Amino acid sequence: MESENDTRISEFLLLGLSQEPIVQPLIFGVFLFMYFLTMIGNLLIILATVSKSHLNTPMYFFLCTLSFVDICFTYTTTPKMLVNIQTQSKVITYAGCIIQMFFVLFFTGLDDFLLTVMAYDRYVAICRPLHYMAIMNPQLCVLLILLSWITSVLISLLHSLMVLRLSFCTQVEIPHFFYELNQVVHLSCSDTFINVVLLYSATVLLTGGPFTGILYSYSKIVSSIYTISSAQGKYKAFSTCASHLSVVSLFYCTSIGVYLSTTTTHNSHSSATASVMYTVVTPMLNLFIYSLRNKDVKTALSFLWRKTIKGSTVLISKKCTC
Repeated sequence: MESENDTRISEFLLLGLSQEPIVQPLIFGVFLFMYFLTMIGNLLIILATVSKSHLNTPMYFFLCTLSFVDICFTYTTTPKMLVNIQTQSKVITYAGCIIQMFFVLFFTGLDDFLLTVMAYDRYVAICRPLHYMAIMNPQLCVLLILLSWITSVLISLLHSLMVLRLSFCTQVEIPHFFYELNQVVHLSCSDTFINVVLLYSATVLLTGGPFTGILYSYSKIVSSIYTISSAQGKYKAFSTCASHLSVVSLFYCTSIGVYLSTTTTHNSHSSATASVMYTVVTPMLNLFIYSLRNKDVKTALSFLWRKTIKGSTVLISKKCTC
């Protein structure tokens, strides 16, 4: 019996989103498309933001950081799933599980805090425009980012260390496409009371709190929008707020639902679908909602594109001359 409850279990099996062979190529194609779109799109946003000096403001500083985090977040989960589908291998080592879980929790926390910081930034910019630069000074912006990173690291490290104390029964099958904390805690053979209490407490405090802060910020923003005399200006402002709140709500509602779920892992198809929303879909949507709908960002991207084309043309001309 002691060999069955071994905390040194060497590997887990990630069963993925579906075990139907006919569905695998479709899942592979869809996720590959979303992966490249997220990676290339956010990379272009970073390059465009850095290349234009007039975008060196708190708003674009946070936007650039969000793009970087979304690149890392997507890279943490999607490539492994694509490799598993392509190679027909479902095995992930125990060490790989712990590492993946740490980074998933870390980047989930970072997304959580960054969306809150960005909402506060927009609140100050719209509701207190005359004091914006004084309040959102470079020191505060850097401090907010540092606090987000440090808090996310500590939370991820705490959960990862708590999982290391758990025991698992022989070979563990996870009906998911990545190593999710909630799934693994329910699969453990040992007492998980402390893990569950810690998981639920962290979820309520670290997602419920920021989400409440975001809703408060946007409620104040909406109140300020009513003072705009132009009907077109009101429509544009309401449209922006609605799109922001939509993607924020998708991220928070699905992540909260996953980590507060008490369903067993054997009936967790809905949990896996919800995880797709906050780990894959939301980073892709952030690209469109926060970046590509922004006039300054689109202008910077156009400038970057023209500069690239011009450089390529000059390079080709030099080669032809030679």
